[in-house]
Amino acid sequence: MKDSDRKALIIFVIAVLVGALVAVAGSQGGATVGGFPLFALGVAAAFLIQWLAFIPAFKAQTEKYYDLTGALTYISITVLLVLLTPGVDARGLLLAAMVVVWALRLGSFLFRRVSKHGKDDRFDEIKPSFLRFLNTWTVQGLWVVLTAAAAWIAITSATRVGLDWWALAGFLVWAVGFGIEAVADNQKGRFKADPANEGRFISTGLWSKSRHPNYFGEIVLWVGVLLIAVPVLEGWQWVALLSPVFVALLLIKGSGIPLLEKKADKKWGGEPGYEEYKKNTPVLIPKL
Repeated sequence: MKDSDRKALIIFVIAVLVGALVAVAGSQGGATVGGFPLFALGVAAAFLIQWLAFIPAFKAQTEKYYDLTGALTYISITVLLVLLTPGVDARGLLLAAMVVVWALRLGSFLFRRVSKHGKDDRFDEIKPSFLRFLNTWTVQGLWVVLTAAAAWIAITSATRVGLDWWALAGFLVWAVGFGIEAVADNQKGRFKADPANEGRFISTGLWSKSRHPNYFGEIVLWVGVLLIAVPVLEGWQWVALLSPVFVALLLIKGSGIPLLEKKADKKWGGEPGYEEYKKNTPVLIPKL
């Protein structure tokens, strides 16, 4: 077995184990169906959907539906948890709506982008390997579980608390993050669509304030989701704290910023304009 495949297998096992531990912890004091914790069923479904989607994707050697599958996983499981949870309240409905709206926007945006470009070059070296490509889908399953954990745990929790200041504050934070992410994506999309910008890097709009404003918005909106969930969390359900922490770590240290910064350095490194932009523009948190 190649070292890359061995590493992928280890990550696969770790991802599944972490998902299982989160499922057990987040199910404490939660609703059940047929004797099984609803939250745990949602976690299992998140992984199962990715593995089923992987089969035709590997056969066709395409990542075209990768992001779309992730978005549909968020939406389908969130809706099912709302439908299956007895007495779901306004807090649960608010959280569900926020997750679905976010997934619809981001999922459709990413699908349009990969459809336009034909592929995502991050997958070029991964697709031929069964284990490495399967691993990307498995990690996406864990991504869905950990990011949506706060919302899903609160939706299925047996504890009910009416909408309060936590809910208002959380919604406002989510709205700010959602708005920043949406505007940043839209600005970059329009920039790339202009033939005059071929081969250039974007440094206007929100991108003049941060080199990755869309990622900043992503982190902020999940903090908002957690704030709304806080009043109903008890015991091991506090595993929901992993939600924004995981998003931040993955984007800052994992598959987000490091890969994009490396790609940008390779493409524009040494150019005076790019070096000046990089020197004066924060990596993540926008400058005022």
